Parts: sequence; C-alpha cells; structure tokens
Amino acid sequence: MAISTATISEAEAPLLNDTVEGSVDFKGRPVSRSKSGGWKSASFIIGVEVAERISYYGISSNLISYLTGPLGQSTATAAANVNAWSGTASLLPLLGAFLADSFFGRYRMIIFASVLYVVGLGLLSLSAVLFPFDSSACQNAPNSMSCSPRGFQVILFFFSLYVVALAQGGHKPCVQAFGADQFDEADPEECKAKSSFFNWWYFSFCAGVVVALFVLNYIQDNLSWGLGFGIPCVVMCLALVVFLLGTVTYRFRIHNDERNPFLRIGQVFVKAARNWQTTSSAISLEEEAQGILPHEGFEQFKFLNKALLAPDGSKQDGNVCNMSDIEEAKAVLRLIPIWATCLCYAIVFSQSSTLFTKQGVTMNRYITSSFQIPAASLQSFISLSIIIFIPIYDRILVPIARSITRKPSGISMLQRIGTGILLSFLSMVIAALIEKKRLKTALEYGLVDLPKATVPMSVWWLIPQYLLFGISDVFTMVGLQEFFYDQVPSELRSIGLALYLSIFGIGSFLSSFLISAIEKATSGQGRDSWFSDNLNRAHLDYFYWLLAGLSAFAFFAYLYFAKSYIYNRKNI
Repeated sequence: MAISTATISEAEAPLLNDTVEGSVDFKGRPVSRSKSGGWKSASFIIGVEVAERISYYGISSNLISYLTGPLGQSTATAAANVNAWSGTASLLPLLGAFLADSFFGRYRMIIFASVLYVVGLGLLSLSAVLFPFDSSACQNAPNSMSCSPRGFQVILFFFSLYVVALAQGGHKPCVQAFGADQFDEADPEECKAKSSFFNWWYFSFCAGVVVALFVLNYIQDNLSWGLGFGIPCVVMCLALVVFLLGTVTYRFRIHNDERNPFLRIGQVFVKAARNWQTTSSAISLEEEAQGILPHEGFEQFKFLNKALLAPDGSKQDGNVCNMSDIEEAKAVLRLIPIWATCLCYAIVFSQSSTLFTKQGVTMNRYITSSFQIPAASLQSFISLSIIIFIPIYDRILVPIARSITRKPSGISMLQRIGTGILLSFLSMVIAALIEKKRLKTALEYGLVDLPKATVPMSVWWLIPQYLLFGISDVFTMVGLQEFFYDQVPSELRSIGLALYLSIFGIGSFLSSFLISAIEKATSGQGRDSWFSDNLNRAHLDYFYWLLAGLSAFAFFAYLYFAKSYIYNRKNI
C-alpha cells in the first residue's frame, strides 16, 4: 500500500525504543512495536490464506469431475482444460506481484484479489444453480445432445473459472509477503518469529487443503455443485471482513526510493550492456573515487559495475547507476541458479497428484469389506504429514539446531531447501521399488493382461512415498518461500514469492513435456510404453528411476550453487 509518511508532533509519536523503523500504520504514522505487527497481525493474514486455499482447492481438486459431469466433456478435453487453467493460475502471480510491487501495494492488491475471488466463486455457484445437472435424465436421454449443457452455461462457467485464476494470481504472492512484513528483521525476537511464521503459514495452508479435499469434494459429489462452489464464496466474504478488521494493527513498509524498482534494477543490466567497452581500469578508478571498498560478493557479476559509468566514461546525471542499485541487481541474478536447480523438485512434486494416483487405482483399496478408499484421497497423507511434522520441526528441531548454529532459523534457508530435495530423491527411489513390487505381484497372479483387475497388494504400500513427500515439502516448500521473500530487494518481495510459485508452474509444464516425449519414444510397433493404459504392462518404475537420477543430478548442482551463494542479508 502506497502510504506517505505523515509529519506528527513529538508528543504523538511512540517512544523511540518502541518505534518500528521503516514501517508506518495505515494512516502513515510511526508504529509502536507493542501495538502493531507480529503475530497479532499475522493471525488475521493467515486466516485469509486458509480461506483462499479452501476456495482454490475446493475448485481445482474436483474440477475434472465437474467438466466430465455437468459440462459433459470427454476425459481428454477436460484434462486439457484443467491443465490450461492450472498452468495459467500458476503463472498469473508474476503479473499480480508486478502490479502490487510497482503500483498498488500488497494491502490494496489483497483486497482487490479477494473481491475478485468472491465475484468468481459467486458466478461459478450461479452457473451450477441455474443449470443443475441431472445424471439420471442424461442416462435415459435418447441422444447425448439432449443432456449437453447450454452454450451460455459453458461461457459463464469458464469466464468465472478464469476470474478465480486471476484472483489467485493477485492474492497468492501478496498475502504471504504482507504477512512476513509484519515482523521487524532488525529485532532479534521478531526475526526468529518471522522464520517461524513461514512454518505456521504452511501448516495453515495444508489445513485448508485437507478441508477442501474431504468436506467440499464430498458436498460436490454427493449433495450439490452449487453448494460446493457457494461455500467457498461465503468463506472468502468472511475472510475479507476479517482481513479488514486487522487493518489497524498492520505495519506498512516505507519505500524511501520513489523510483520503480523494476526500472531501477532493469537499468543496471541495460547500462552495463551498453557500457561493454568500458575498461576495467576506468571502473576501478570510479570505485576508488566513490570510496567503494571490496566486500563479500563484490567480485561476483563484476561486469554489472560497468553501470557506474556512461559509455564515454562520463558520469552525467541519468546515465549512470549507483552502487546500491547494482548490488540489488546482483542479488536478483544470484537467484537464477537456485531457481533453475529446484525445477527438478517441482517435476517430482507433480507426480503425487497424477501417476501416484494411477498406481493406487490398480491396488487393493478396501479398508473394510464394503468400503474402499478413493485413490485420489491418498494425497491427503501429504497434507497430514505436513500438519504433523511442522510443529515437530518448529518446536523441537529448530530450537536444537539454533542452540548449535546460533542462527535464528536453526539452519540456513539453503540448507533447509537442500534437505527437502534430498528427501524428494529418496521418495522417488521408494516409489520405484514399490512399483517394481506391484508389477511383480501382477505377474505372479497372472494379471498382466487384465488391466481392470485389482492387484492383490494393499494400497497402504504407497503411504511411505506420500509421507516422505510431505516431510520434504516442510523443508523445501517452506524454505523456498522464506528464501525468495528474504533474498530479493524489499520492494520486490511479492515478485520474489511469485518466482517461487513459478518454479512449480514451470515444473508442471516440464513434467507434461517429459511424459509426452517418453510416451512417444517408448511406444509403437507392438511395444507397450512406460505409460501404457494397462499399468501392468507399463513401466512407471523406469520413469521413477529416471526422476530419481535427475533429482540426484539436480541435488549436486544445487549443492554447487548453494555453497557459493552469497546471502543478501546476514540475519539468517
């Protein structure tokens, strides 16, 4: 939120030692540490995130069922539409973060996105209520056209769906950044609390996902789609009210530099490129003239220092950049290797909702003699393991590590991310071994050519790989959130979190490309591909071993770049 600093009298100002420097309240006045920010403010913001996750997963987790049911689409068409929507929703946070960091501020963007959410969810519910689906009528219809949805219903539904995607794009990167803004990094206790905030943020995130998976999916499948879409709409309305009630407690960061942060940092790269002919000696003389002393990271990306001078060696106003801008540009550039080496983690992550589920469909899923667990429900074990492990990590492991390392977060952010990448590698190894056992069991019982037969192997064999996925998320997911928030310039923290989200958007697209390429390479001429419709003749285990190999390679590449990474801030 763009708030100008108000001039107030000495009597009205909070005590100096209780004032949070660099932050103001919603009226632009200096804020008191004891009466603003911290967990009291973060609680309001976390509540909004829980509501948003309930709303988003209340749609995305069961979207393919609505498309193949009430909208009457084929499985292939519905899958393509789901992928297109989820991919768009994963990349839109880059746009939302740009608008927030450059123009509107995080507070206003959260309000705007929440209103968009309410509108989108309301229209979704309206489309389902105005055009209810009667499956029995479709089954008895003389032809499929008589139960096809109306054109207006399809248009209204997809318009509403992409309004929700747009709302998610503005909401997702800003809420978490605004929540972390409530903790003062200059205060040791609040610095510890900020690291803990990212843990409890993800804990609440997963709690919202579990509610959506169990409650809303049941309502949509068994009661009413209109009610299933309408409840998230009501939840978002209440969340917006709660968020606004917390306004008087929020801290808003002051940005002393009025220049657009994107233009400021972008100019460094542009001017350094234009000055490619500038000699090193000229740059050294300018650094000496400005009294710039060598420091950690000074030699890294030194070509950007050419932005200190104009191409002709002059220092005309408007033609050069200052060292502060150059250091921020270097900080952004340092993120690229970490971002790239985490893409393989995102590819592995995308298998939990696709191929893991296909494995489960073929196995014995009966809990009692008359009830079997849906294969898709196994995904809930990821969220449940996160909910169980985060308190253990935050309350037991972090204090122990903190006493050893003397770091507020216990271990560094990069160490935390690397631990999760290693665990994801182990999960792929376990998944490959379990799939090999499943194929062997199918062969032993003569089920290789019976794709619809249940392999006499309990689905609980899959639980370890789901649980390990969840624990790896506690390390890597939360670590990435904190890393990309902390290591970008303060004005670009929404963009930092959008970059974290883009890892999983791009990773999902890469996973689809990899599967398509392997499908084409391993099929044809009477051969069964690795992803044959008959899973008893497929080789998902080969694919899992491939992902394990890629994960190992990515892990060592990550270690190389993490070891040489220079932190932008030292309070980690």
